[in-house]
Amino acid sequence: MTVAAHKSAIMLTPSSARACVLNEDVCLPAAVIKAQALENNILWMQRYADTRGVSLAPHGKTSMTPWIFRQQQQAGAWAIGVGSAWQAQAAMACGIQRVLMANQLVGKANMLLVSQLKNTYPDADYLCLVDSLDNARTLARFFNEHQQTLDVLVELGVSGGRSGCRTTAEALALTAEISQMSGLRLRGLELYEGVLHSHDPQPQIETLLCDAALLACQMEKYVDGEFVLTGAGTVWYDVVCNIWLAAKTPSHCRIVIRPGCYITHDNGIYQQAQKELMARDSIASHLGGDLAPALELMAMVQSVPEPSLAVVNFGKRDAAFDAGLPQPVALYRNGKALPFQSGAITSTGIMDQHCMLSLAPGCNIQVGDIIVFGTSHPCLTFDKWKALYLVDEEYNVLEELRTAF
Repeated sequence: MTVAAHKSAIMLTPSSARACVLNEDVCLPAAVIKAQALENNILWMQRYADTRGVSLAPHGKTSMTPWIFRQQQQAGAWAIGVGSAWQAQAAMACGIQRVLMANQLVGKANMLLVSQLKNTYPDADYLCLVDSLDNARTLARFFNEHQQTLDVLVELGVSGGRSGCRTTAEALALTAEISQMSGLRLRGLELYEGVLHSHDPQPQIETLLCDAALLACQMEKYVDGEFVLTGAGTVWYDVVCNIWLAAKTPSHCRIVIRPGCYITHDNGIYQQAQKELMARDSIASHLGGDLAPALELMAMVQSVPEPSLAVVNFGKRDAAFDAGLPQPVALYRNGKALPFQSGAITSTGIMDQHCMLSLAPGCNIQVGDIIVFGTSHPCLTFDKWKALYLVDEEYNVLEELRTAF
């Protein structure tokens, strides 16, 4: 008897053939990643970073998929970014050599976990953020007692944002204090420009980046060796490169960008953000190619109770819905593609396990049809799944990719 290990388990495997999602060999709904698009995205972003002369530390919290982490590292990523001690463990356990935790390390249990990681993976590099004297003192005391040194970056924030020193003066004062603490080693400066929101946040972002470059030069005397200066999510990485590469920065400065959602891109907010970036950044537009949506949700029509309404068997437990509902991009019946007209089938509502579709007049939808959906904001789709499938263009399963949420 086949036992399902997770909600999209492969239940039928044809002899001498790969399981195929379109043939219903897999419990649906299922989240799939197109192998060709994934490889394209990994190589495109690495090529962009290399062309700009900066380092890439993709934010791994997007996928939390160790197999993907390894592909990014093999392609040339300087580090994998994470947001917690648990995520750091998942990255190091799969062979990642440098982990940049773009977050504060707080709590005895989390500090102990990082201490153990430093013992278990002595050749790996781990960095985290500090934005307060209280946290710095706690970390220094803990790691000094464990005869270890914790590498830290001072975080610069903005008023009304999330964590980070609110002024450059505050950040510089914290830097001076950290430089005197046993148990801590200062490595540089971090920020996240994505906390700035307005109709046109770019001027504010550029001001923050210029302030950070000046602050980094003031901090330089407290850092031995390479100075790490890092920022940039998936929306403004070109602006971060433009400002910091043109500004005066510390000698031996490594500029590190941290986009994450590029890994699978999407059919929503990041597709729009990349379109705008390609329009404003000549380097990206002349690089060749572009990012491509790689993550899809595949589900089945389970009910057609009215001529204008169909119900599909996925819901909030399966896909992101915070930045727009997943929308149909293809239709299959008995493993074969049917003609698909964009806008003829539209997601209009979502519940825990149901998605409601509005059907245009004459739309040919039947119970048992498979619909492929594009999603917006990949982070909150990945975290719904213990496993996703890497598939080819015919939706044959190439690999089962386990996540580590």
